[in-house]
Amino acid sequence: MIEFKNVTKLYPNGKKAVDNISLEFDTGEFVVFIGTSGSGKTTSMRMINRMIEPTEGEILIDGENIQKKNAVELRRKIGYVIQQIGLMPHMTIYENIVLVPKLLGWPEEKQKSTAEDLIKRVDLPTEFLDRYPSELSGGQQQRIGVIRALAADQNIILMDEPFGALDPITRDALQELVKHLQQEMGKTVVFVTHDMDEALKLADRIVIMQEGKVVQFDTPDNILANPANEFVEDFIGEERLTQAQTNLKTVDQIMNRRVITMEAGNSLADAIKLMRSERVDNLFIVDSDNKLLGILSVEIIERNRRRNVTVDEVMEEVMFVREGTLVRDALQRILILGYKNIPVVSEDDHLLGLITRASIVDIVYDSIWQGADLDEMEEVLETTILEGAGVEPQKELIE
Repeated sequence: MIEFKNVTKLYPNGKKAVDNISLEFDTGEFVVFIGTSGSGKTTSMRMINRMIEPTEGEILIDGENIQKKNAVELRRKIGYVIQQIGLMPHMTIYENIVLVPKLLGWPEEKQKSTAEDLIKRVDLPTEFLDRYPSELSGGQQQRIGVIRALAADQNIILMDEPFGALDPITRDALQELVKHLQQEMGKTVVFVTHDMDEALKLADRIVIMQEGKVVQFDTPDNILANPANEFVEDFIGEERLTQAQTNLKTVDQIMNRRVITMEAGNSLADAIKLMRSERVDNLFIVDSDNKLLGILSVEIIERNRRRNVTVDEVMEEVMFVREGTLVRDALQRILILGYKNIPVVSEDDHLLGLITRASIVDIVYDSIWQGADLDEMEEVLETTILEGAGVEPQKELIE
C-alpha cells in the first residue's frame, strides 16, 4: 500500500506544487493522476520514488516511511516508465530489459528467462532481444520500456505519460497491454496523464488535481456519476458525462456472438469463398483452439492474391477488448479511432464475440436518444468516424 500523509512540495521560488495531500492506494491497484498543466500530478508521482523530495508530510510504502530508506535502493524496487522511453541506444534490447536485474545481481540464466518471457508477453519475437532500440519502431520501443519496468519484478510501477507521443492506434494497443499485464501480474501502477479518456479506461481510481490540491479521488464510474464540482465537470466534458448514462454496461452484454472466423493454414481462395458466402469484408483468423490470431481483410487479399500464401501468413494484427470491458471503451475506439468493429476475447485470448458500430448505435439509441431517428443517428456516427478519425467508411459487402 502507498500512503500520502499531509504531503506538501514547496519550491525555492515559492511555488506550492503540491498542497497538503493525503491519499491511500491499495496493493494491486491502478491509480491515475490527472489534471491540467501545473496541477501537481507529476510531482506527486515522482515523490513516490524520491526523484522529488516532499517539503512536508510523509509517504509510506507498506507502512514504512520512504524518507528513511536509501533513495537508490528504493528506486531499484520501483519500476519507472517515461514518455521518452529511456532505452539505452548503445545497449541491445536484452541488455535494456535486464538492466535492473543485473544491478541486483540476478544470475544470468534468470535474467535470460525473464527477458524471453516478458518479450513474449508483449507479442514481440525473442529475436528482437539481439537488436538495438534504433532497429525497432516507436511502438515496439515503448513496449520494451514497459516490460523493462516489469523485469525486476517490482511491485510498484510508476508511469509518467508513457503514451503521450504515440499515434492513437498504437497508444490504444499499449493501453490495453499495460492494463492486461497489470491485472495479470498484480502490480500496483501509479500513472500520470492529461487525457481523461485514458484515465477512464485504465484506472481503478482517479486522482483529479487542481493547483496542487486533490479535488476528487474516486472510481471512474463514481466520478462520471457524481463530479465533485464545476472544475471536474468541465474537465470531464459534457459528452463523457452524457455517455456515462449508458456506458456502465460491459461489452459482454451487447456483443454479437456470431463471428465469421477462419482457421490458420487455409488459403486465400478459401477465404474469398467464405467471405462471399457470408457476405462480409473481413475474417478473424483463429487457431484450432479458437484463439484470436489476427484479421484478414479484402485489401490484404487484393495485395496478395497472386501469391501462394495462407491466411495467417498475410493477416494483420487486430485490436481487441477483453470480456468485462466497459462499453465506454468500445465506444471510444469505434467513434474516435474509427474501428468498424472490435472483437471481444477471454482472458486467455479465445474469441468470444464482436462489438459492432450497430450494437453501439442500438445502446445509445435505447438509453439516450429515445425517439430520435435511427437513420439520422447512424449518419451522425458515420460523420464522426469519417471527419473525427479520418477513416474510410465501411466497405460494401462482397457480392
